[in-house]
Amino acid sequence: MSELKLMKGNEALAEAAIRCGTDAYFGYPITPQSEVIEYLMTERPENRTGMVVLQAESEIAAINMVYGAAGTGKKVLTSSSSPGISLKLEGISYMAGAELPAVIVNVVRGGPGLGTIQPSQADYFQSVKGGGHGDYKLYVLAPASVQEMADFVEDAFDIAFKYRAPVLILSDGLIGQMMEKVYLKPQQQRMTNEELIEKYGDWATTGKPKTRERNVITSLDLQSEKMEAKVRKLMKKYDRMEKEDLRYEKINCDDAEYLIVAYGSSARISQKAVELGRAKGIKVGLLRPITLFPFPKQQILELTDQVKGILSVELNAGQMVEDVQLSAQFRVPVEHFGRTGGIIHTPEEILEALEQKIIK
Repeated sequence: MSELKLMKGNEALAEAAIRCGTDAYFGYPITPQSEVIEYLMTERPENRTGMVVLQAESEIAAINMVYGAAGTGKKVLTSSSSPGISLKLEGISYMAGAELPAVIVNVVRGGPGLGTIQPSQADYFQSVKGGGHGDYKLYVLAPASVQEMADFVEDAFDIAFKYRAPVLILSDGLIGQMMEKVYLKPQQQRMTNEELIEKYGDWATTGKPKTRERNVITSLDLQSEKMEAKVRKLMKKYDRMEKEDLRYEKINCDDAEYLIVAYGSSARISQKAVELGRAKGIKVGLLRPITLFPFPKQQILELTDQVKGILSVELNAGQMVEDVQLSAQFRVPVEHFGRTGGIIHTPEEILEALEQKIIK
């Protein structure tokens, strides 16, 4: 049955994974997302649903376990934090090339290098610009609450299987560690091989019946013409994502004269900055990209017809601001405000930056 609980974001994500019928989790502990694997180990979902939970010997091992399990058509999940995701990128690129569905969670911390264990949004470029080698993209969901940490697991699996592609949930150390009330959906049972084939098709390596040819899953094609055709197929898939599965939220944008663009925890804080601005008589609105790819380019462009300037608020040195500038097509000024090193901006700082950089 459904439940209402007080949970950390990492814990809510892990419980949601069990409840949506995930078949397996392969991961490795790293701050600030270690609660995901710790919760799964404590809950022992193998006794509830038969879900496999395994701590691999490294992040590289974990993503290759995900690759293998995803090749059998199962619902497979992994999670890590920034340096760990960097290690997984080769495997993620392989999975994109092999067109395998899986869900990857990044609870971002500051970098570069080992950096800090505090929250950051400095993995934006890595997440939406490919990250690994080759021409590919990830569908990227950016939760802004503990509730979305839970809800986006099932959403991510739905998208992953719809497109046969890896999907990334891009969170951060603040959302992962904070505690809020969360509504948890009723338990779903894991799907059988027969149910998986009936719902998603018979592309997976579930054993070869006499009625079809072998299923070969690979990202390798040594013939240039065939490889180009494969890449073009991927690009069409990503175009379809932009047309069918773009997600965003507008807050106080109808009469806005100034616009803040922010995602994840920055959007939560920016929403309060909007309230403070409105109390001062500043008509400011917030556009929150829920998907970072696809990105709400057209929605930002349309708002340039009414706003005088845009502030991109991020926990980094300036990354998403480039996509905001491209979306706005330089029709209005676009500036960046961010904090790094694990320092989280306050609503007052955001409003001050809007006044100094945009309103002047």
